[in-house]
Amino acid sequence: MSMIVITLALLSSLLIQGSLGEVMCEELNKEECAFAVSSTGKRCVLEKYVRRSGMEAYKCTTSEIEADMLKDLVESNHCIEACGLDRDTLGISSDSLLESRFTQKLCSPQCYQRCPNVVDLYFNLAAGEGVYLPKLCETQRENPRRGMSEIKSSGIVALGPVSSIHGSKFDGAQVGSNSIAPALSPAFDIAPALPPF
Repeated sequence: MSMIVITLALLSSLLIQGSLGEVMCEELNKEECAFAVSSTGKRCVLEKYVRRSGMEAYKCTTSEIEADMLKDLVESNHCIEACGLDRDTLGISSDSLLESRFTQKLCSPQCYQRCPNVVDLYFNLAAGEGVYLPKLCETQRENPRRGMSEIKSSGIVALGPVSSIHGSKFDGAQVGSNSIAPALSPAFDIAPALPPF
């Protein structure tokens, strides 16, 4: 009996993580799309469109944004909740980094230390805005009311300019027209870890 329970639990977790076979964005439903990563390592994006009938509908597409060292992943419900995300998120944007409540959840140990896919995504989005995510999280802990704009104006920025995050991997390779790459993503213990809470 316990073997059946263990087998069912394992199968359930594999389904949630999207690791049973290849993840193809175009085959994902609305509830799986946002924050998923395809088998090619590209991020999936939920888009809204209007049918000929005038009804709104959703489709999942493959973006040009690459996930750092991740493939075949449908984000877990734990990370969606712990990081303050929404399965109905359309597109990929850094706008949520301007919201103190979101940044607080993103920087929490439950998200930052346990959800590498989400941290990698927002690390790269923050770098695209010239912000170093670990410093943003440190500032968030010290003074939650400080916004991203205040952090940017104070000079807490990534190591170098970034022309576009689309198709760029922040792994030390050249990025943009300059040969300076931003700091590496902390999602896989490449960069210094966030100080403990």
